[in-house]
Amino acid sequence: MPEAHAGLHLRVAQHAPIPLEAQIDCAPGETLALVGPSGSGKSTILRCIAGLHAAGEGRIVCGADTWFDTSAGIDRTPQARSTGLVFQSYALFPHLTALGNVTAAMSHRPPAERDRRGRELLHRVHLEGLEARRPAELSGGQQQRVAVARALARDPQVLLLDEPFSAVDQVTRQKLYRELSELRRTLALPIVLVTHDLDEAAMLADRMSILHRGRTLQTGTPREVRTRPADPLVASLVDVRNVFDARVVALAGGVRGLEWQGRLLEATVPSHFATGERVAWCIPMAGVRLKRRDRAAEPDRENPVDGQVSECVTLGEDTTLALRVDGLPAPLWLRLSTHIAERDEIRLGTALHVCLLAEALHVMPWRDAAEGTDP
Repeated sequence: MPEAHAGLHLRVAQHAPIPLEAQIDCAPGETLALVGPSGSGKSTILRCIAGLHAAGEGRIVCGADTWFDTSAGIDRTPQARSTGLVFQSYALFPHLTALGNVTAAMSHRPPAERDRRGRELLHRVHLEGLEARRPAELSGGQQQRVAVARALARDPQVLLLDEPFSAVDQVTRQKLYRELSELRRTLALPIVLVTHDLDEAAMLADRMSILHRGRTLQTGTPREVRTRPADPLVASLVDVRNVFDARVVALAGGVRGLEWQGRLLEATVPSHFATGERVAWCIPMAGVRLKRRDRAAEPDRENPVDGQVSECVTLGEDTTLALRVDGLPAPLWLRLSTHIAERDEIRLGTALHVCLLAEALHVMPWRDAAEGTDP
């Protein structure tokens, strides 16, 4: 059984040199991904946890241990914090063997235990038999595994991963994803993963925090954040392309919906939005459904929209379409299988009839998605 660890709680803020207004919580056994564009503060937050950067103000607590608290004058050194950190560049000692790199992190253990424990950790990351090799004799993926073993050699309360897969090729990355998923099942400690890759975060993390200019915008499961973004800025950061504005209106039967460019849309409108209020709404591409030509006589299901294909991009089994709709300054995006696109002979200029699934349509506070984004 994995050993139980305490959760991590962080609240930090500062104006310079890098603005921060962030808060994260990561429970034992949970993987939390910090996601955002370059300069959003992801790595700075990781450095704050590790003790490599002191924020202007805030508090960092792991279990019963306070590592940082500006109000109490506490700032424990990196050596005094029980963290295991895997750097983007791995930062292995080039003159030491794989085993030597791992045992170098075991100063807290009796010397007689270090060799045995180091070999156990290398076996755990599938490097048995390579203990005597130096970093230059190892592949990128093998170096990454040594870095993970070295981080675990500290017997940390928190494992910190800073873009750990960015230096390896796609095939190796997929293999390392699987190995990390297997490994984390045996670790009951918080894992904080920094990545700019949304798909990587969705694959590996239980929850993700979206960061922008040092500020935590939204935290939730990958599915929640990608299908229910807090506002248009979050929607743009998680690559939701279909973001529009509308007005809340009363529909027939006493229910409320949206008025969008002269169209009435069925949608679940939260009660805190007033009738007549300007709002934003979004829908994932999977929520835009193509109406089949061989079923043209069927009645519309919900929220019908007509348009013309203005962009068509095929990537393997998926085809992404941009649909130009009268009255809209931006296209409506949908994705369908390449097989269907070929079967229906969909190409540039093709007229399409689609439906917007009401259950997939998400209403947000109105805000210009470009506000606060980098030029």
